[in-house]
Amino acid sequence: MTRNKVKLEFIANETARKSTFKKRKKGLLKKVEELTTLCGVDACAIIYSPYDGRTEAWPSPTGARRVLGRFMSFSQEDQEKKMLDQESYLKQRIAKTSSQLEKLKNDNREKEITELMYDCISGISTVDNLTLEDAMDLSLVTNKGLEMISQRIEFLQKKGH
Repeated sequence: MTRNKVKLEFIANETARKSTFKKRKKGLLKKVEELTTLCGVDACAIIYSPYDGRTEAWPSPTGARRVLGRFMSFSQEDQEKKMLDQESYLKQRIAKTSSQLEKLKNDNREKEITELMYDCISGISTVDNLTLEDAMDLSLVTNKGLEMISQRIEFLQKKGH
């Protein structure tokens, strides 16, 4: 049975919010433990809850102090090297997604021009009504195709002899 997607919004009902907090806290601590065990890394979790009067530290307060002390012993530059706040994380994700989008746009453009090339070869389209950009892109795709054909011919000729 699949779980329903959880809406990431403030839970207005205080009882439900406390219950969800306890479940999520338990799951988060389990994930930190799994991370340390499976990947062999030092990690700690410090959780402050308005529902409890105390701050909870995993694996223990002394273990958390040890990990934080080790982290604090790094230079400021080393500390910030891999750290991301939410804004930095989102900027990084936006940049990565924008890059992927640009690559997909270029791939789609090349496929469109390749299709246009085949339409021109088969007589479905002509080059008479192409814009300058389309004509230049068609020239690039055509030259790329001719280069691939030339390389294949050379390969087959060498293989045949």
